[in-house]
Amino acid sequence: MQYLVSVIDSTAGLATDEEMAAINEFNDRLQAEGHWVFAGGLGAPTSATVIDNRGEEAMFSDGPFVESKEHLAGLWIWEAPDLDVALRLAAEGSRACNRKLEVRPFLTPFE
Repeated sequence: MQYLVSVIDSTAGLATDEEMAAINEFNDRLQAEGHWVFAGGLGAPTSATVIDNRGEEAMFSDGPFVESKEHLAGLWIWEAPDLDVALRLAAEGSRACNRKLEVRPFLTPFE
């Protein structure tokens, strides 16, 4: 089963050097244990563009889709045998990156 793990942040700053060291160590462990699929940090919400092409022509808007105190700062995709393992890893990941995490299972794999 694969899980989307969203990193939730309430600051505009990047991870500190200490946080990055902890994240890198955690990522190395995820890879060694076979849980790693993909990970990446995201630009600030102000760098987002929202596209809505449900009408007659595409509409492009600057900024995030939702105005909020918190935003998506990055993500992991993990492979785990079940939700309990994913949640245990998320607790460790939250401590490593010093941010809240949201865990969501993928419903069906896309091939």
